[in-house]
Amino acid sequence: MDPVVTRFAPSPTGRLHLGHAYSAIRAHDHARERGGRFLLRIEDIDGTRSRPEHVATILADLAWLGLTWDGEVVHQSRRLGRYAAALERLRAMGLLYPCLCTRAEIAEAMSAPHGASPLYPGTCRSLPAADLSRPHAWRLDMAAAVARAGALEWSDAGRVVQADPLAQGDVVLARKDAPASYHLAVTVDDAAQGVTDVVRGVDLFAATHVHRLLQALLELPVPRWHHHALLTGADGERLAKRHGAPALAVLRERGEDGRALAERLRAGDFPKPSAIPTFDT
Repeated sequence: MDPVVTRFAPSPTGRLHLGHAYSAIRAHDHARERGGRFLLRIEDIDGTRSRPEHVATILADLAWLGLTWDGEVVHQSRRLGRYAAALERLRAMGLLYPCLCTRAEIAEAMSAPHGASPLYPGTCRSLPAADLSRPHAWRLDMAAAVARAGALEWSDAGRVVQADPLAQGDVVLARKDAPASYHLAVTVDDAAQGVTDVVRGVDLFAATHVHRLLQALLELPVPRWHHHALLTGADGERLAKRHGAPALAVLRERGEDGRALAERLRAGDFPKPSAIPTFDT
């Protein structure tokens, strides 16, 4: 069996909080317990929101928790050529189309009384000739992509999950303001870095349907997934910055013991992980 390789891939658009710490620890320990490698990737493809000072804070926070990573830290902003090549390959298959819609236009179409839907309605899918001089995103023609790839599945914590990418709609693979979306970049990077086990929060479970499809289309290796529960506060809500989750940097600057905090998170003492929902398999 190949050595286990996991990764932690935060975005430097803010400071890490306890939920990030919990996910990093789960990925770190999954690799270390199996004699594998734990990688650190900085997902800084969003040039308008990413900040170098947050990168420095992320490194300090992980060290404070007692986590170590293998090899050099990878930055997505230095890997744009890989994403462009993957995008061009999908475009050559006839699976992408330009989307000129504004956020307001998409929101209006999705909330129309005749059939409100959380999915993009495909407004630009059949445009005869889009004006590419205008700001545009590139969307995946999901129906065409699924027809090409066929039935897909993945292993999630030992369970077989049937992929259903159609339920995600025509996702964006290159944004108007960024050369690649999360879906495309993370899929390309995990393959390039040899990640064998993706350990991440259950909030990203739905995205895995898209990632599994992209792997099939781009002929990339398929990792094992392990979606873990999220940390919740006393109100049962997911811990996040907008809910007042304390930043690790604040705890660190107060002089708290990061390694002791990591042990409490491992033990599930504080805060409590949420229950893992039942997935259709």
